[in-house]
Amino acid sequence: MTIEKVQIVEKIFEANDQVAAQTQTQLTNSGVFSINIMASPGAGKTSVILKTISKLSGKLRMGVIEGDTAPVTIDSDKVMAMGIPAVQINTGGQCHLDAVMIDSALKHFDLNQLDLIIVENVGNLICPASFKIGTHANVVISSIPEGDDKPYKYTNIYRGIDVLLINKIDLMPYIDFRMDYFQQGVEILNPGLTTFQVSCKTEEGFDRWIDWISTRVSEFKNKTANA
Repeated sequence: MTIEKVQIVEKIFEANDQVAAQTQTQLTNSGVFSINIMASPGAGKTSVILKTISKLSGKLRMGVIEGDTAPVTIDSDKVMAMGIPAVQINTGGQCHLDAVMIDSALKHFDLNQLDLIIVENVGNLICPASFKIGTHANVVISSIPEGDDKPYKYTNIYRGIDVLLINKIDLMPYIDFRMDYFQQGVEILNPGLTTFQVSCKTEEGFDRWIDWISTRVSEFKNKTANA
């Protein structure tokens, strides 16, 4: 019985990974760079996305996919109010987005009119780490109020990411957060990980994050154009 369960889980991941690979190929062929943003609830995913959109407005053509467990459009409404096309995915209670959901959402975009798609995954530090969704880069947002022990408790999600944003650093003077301890835990799991300390409130650190996105999109487009 245990063996059957393992085999079933492996088949689920295998099927998901196949769709994710097809999705990434579709995005690559369309010249659209994509980012999967993951975090726990309250870490500031939506705030970071909205701030990112405002900083890149007029520079990149963007689209956003919003994932949520409930049938609400709160976050996608905020994005569309900024003039950015957005698609809301209701996971029906599932604690993560999967490749099939992203594939369905992409049908609502004109990919020829986009440079960048940002995906806001469901607020969770466990499930999203296990499901590929076809994006080109994986980003985790950790926030100061969450505590400095997250890399030690949720190891998997820090291992497979390309960028880490440490958000709400404006709260450092008021919260007992050991930055060196936190970063040591991250370094053990993902040596040399690109990390930005940011604040949506003060905009501290955001220029470096925006520069990273702009550079990656530019490099990606040059590479795909010459492929």
